[in-house]
Amino acid sequence: MKATETHSPHAPVESNREHTIIRTSILGIIANIFLSAFKAGVGLLSHSIAITLDSVNNLSDAASSLITIIGTKLAKKQPDRKHPWGHGRAEYLSSMIIAVIIVYAGITSFVESVRKIVTPQAPDYSSAALIIVSVAIIVKILLGLHFRRTGKRVNSESLINSGTDALMDAVISVSTLAAAIIFLIWNISLEAWLGVLISIAIIKTGTDMLIRTISHLLGQRVSVDTVRKVRECIMSFPQVYGVYDLIFHDYGPDRFNCSGHIEVPDSLSAREIDQLQRQISIELYVRHGIVLTALSVYTFNDEDSREKAVRSRIYDIAMSVDHVLEAHGFYLDEEHKRIQFDIIVSFDAPDRDAVYNEAVRRVKEEYKDYELFCTLDMDFSLSEQEDK
Repeated sequence: MKATETHSPHAPVESNREHTIIRTSILGIIANIFLSAFKAGVGLLSHSIAITLDSVNNLSDAASSLITIIGTKLAKKQPDRKHPWGHGRAEYLSSMIIAVIIVYAGITSFVESVRKIVTPQAPDYSSAALIIVSVAIIVKILLGLHFRRTGKRVNSESLINSGTDALMDAVISVSTLAAAIIFLIWNISLEAWLGVLISIAIIKTGTDMLIRTISHLLGQRVSVDTVRKVRECIMSFPQVYGVYDLIFHDYGPDRFNCSGHIEVPDSLSAREIDQLQRQISIELYVRHGIVLTALSVYTFNDEDSREKAVRSRIYDIAMSVDHVLEAHGFYLDEEHKRIQFDIIVSFDAPDRDAVYNEAVRRVKEEYKDYELFCTLDMDFSLSEQEDK
């Protein structure tokens, strides 16, 4: 029988992703260097603080694209002894650096704008300056939309951040152009004040990016769509009656490890369970590129009507308590009069322990003759958004 290779079915996809990110970033570097050179010359000649700061911002954008390339290359490095799960999180670090650069650029421009308010200097706009700013607006809008669209398609936070920054630059350039028109018509200089507002917007954008990237590194909940796909994949096996306690570990964009519990009939042999786990692992990786690191088993006797009735009743009692999202993992030991089950309590509960104790109390009230073993589970992937 021919062996089936399952270790690298996504290699061509990953290679195309890397190529797309690098090609898009190089386009950003070239465009921003040209824009920066033109704006710097016009800003110095016209004594325009807004245009000069905009040219510096274009240089930071070029640096951001370079950092994106470096981060993508590092993320592609093969696993080694120190990093057995690879280097995919390098992309999150590159996104963080880009966000820090944007925040720093915003703070710098804020300080410079305040200085210009204290010691004002009238700008000297020329037709060439206004034309260059207008061209920059068009280039930045096209560049920003392309970056964001490509970033979402290949799931690159760095490209999405760079695209958002480019669109912010377009807003800045539009504001600069508006200030120039106001000055030429009414001889009122709003440049310094405009610079303050622009700086605040830049700082906020960079801060939002930084918070989003840090959230990835801290280990945020995966998307509802990812959870649903994994559940559907595992539930496609007829021996599986339920999927619970899915826990995901993020090792970079589209690089997830996953563990969980499955509920199967207790009639399955150890050999059959072993084969089932292997098949699920292969199917999950081939279809979604997710590595299954562990799969524990809950068993039940589906032919025992007494057990089915008790399980159904206990689940109903537990779920009747506010903020209980799910009950699972039921096991009935009639010989020793023991009942085991798990419950998941919402993070929105004011007191999760109190909810747990109330659920146990209600079950105990009805099953006084049994010893209860109830585990309070965390809501790792049972996203409450699914119920909305």
